[in-house]
Amino acid sequence: MPDVPDPVAELVKRRHDPVVVQTVRSTAAATIAYVVALELSKEPAPLTAPLTALLVVQVTLYATLTRSLRRVEAVIVGVLIAVAFSVLVGLTWWSLCLIILAAQTAGYLTRVGDWVQEVAISAMLVLGVTQVTTYAWDRVLETLIGAGVGMAFNFFLAPPVWVETAGKSIEDLARRMRQLMLHIGQELGSQMAVDRAAARLYEARRLDHDITQVDAALRQAEDSVRLNPRVKEGLLYRVVLRTGLDTLEICTVILRVMTRTLTDLAKARTEEPLFPPEVAEALKDLFVHLAAAVESFAVLVTTQVSANAEEAESRLSSELVKAHASRDRGADLLLRRVQEHPRQWQLHGALLAEIDRILDELDMEQRSKRLMEELDRSTREKRERFLFLHKIQRRIRRWIRRDRKDGSTAG
Repeated sequence: MPDVPDPVAELVKRRHDPVVVQTVRSTAAATIAYVVALELSKEPAPLTAPLTALLVVQVTLYATLTRSLRRVEAVIVGVLIAVAFSVLVGLTWWSLCLIILAAQTAGYLTRVGDWVQEVAISAMLVLGVTQVTTYAWDRVLETLIGAGVGMAFNFFLAPPVWVETAGKSIEDLARRMRQLMLHIGQELGSQMAVDRAAARLYEARRLDHDITQVDAALRQAEDSVRLNPRVKEGLLYRVVLRTGLDTLEICTVILRVMTRTLTDLAKARTEEPLFPPEVAEALKDLFVHLAAAVESFAVLVTTQVSANAEEAESRLSSELVKAHASRDRGADLLLRRVQEHPRQWQLHGALLAEIDRILDELDMEQRSKRLMEELDRSTREKRERFLFLHKIQRRIRRWIRRDRKDGSTAG
């Protein structure tokens, strides 16, 4: 008799799953918000508080903070509009039309983001009760309770850091790219059917489409390190992973174009191998090293241990050197064959150009340059965003230096 899976054991196994984490955290926060609201609010069933907590608690601290502030802002704007309308006109069909229009307009003007409809909802709910002022401020209080509990929940029980999850997604993408490259290399010396070449093209297209899923995992990881007290080098993590994914995304696009080139070549050579044996062997060797380089690159950008990073960097450099040597040998053989049989020479050149582009993207110097540029850009944007605070900090430093100088002179 097969073993029946234990729900509790299954839940423990999935404790790092974002869906499980989000479900447990939002449920706990909503319950706590309701208990707090029962003590502080005059409403017999203050459901706005748990509703707010349920909406604002996210799997990252940064997302929880931003959603809390925007929801509170949206509710306050809606309440103020409802109070103003209740004093002037009361509730009629035309005043309801006007309040919805005014609330949504105010939501866009105050830039509450996805909470524009919440402004109109709050305004309608407040306008529809008899004691507008009392209900309005109770709704604001409950919203503040829910948002406060949601933020406190994530401050005191910091959510997980999803860097490891994003790293696994990037490594999985690189492994699939590696597998596709190995398959391509093995088939270069055979008579490839057009439908098999087209299948490789579709596989490359799927990789290109799956980039969006990896990007979503990376954005979640980027949010998880923002404002997280457990992460000391959040900016470095974000930049390393983001630039690494950008490189793999470019390589994926090039790989898709490469499979398109090979498909065109297969259509032109239905009765003969894609390449003669000696050329196919050189290109197969090239794709083996290229595939290993892609996998080593993914390990390099996702590892958080310096020893592993050094090992991955050394392996990547070695594979790139071998790939360049195989590329040069294959190019010489292709040039010789083109001179003997000039058919489809442009596809040979396109294939070499695509291989060169992947090698350039994986180059260590190119990687370091891109990483430094992204770090400089991120630092500059952060400094510009908090320009006022930086000015105050510089003034305080000047005052301290001036006081020390005056003190030393007086001494």
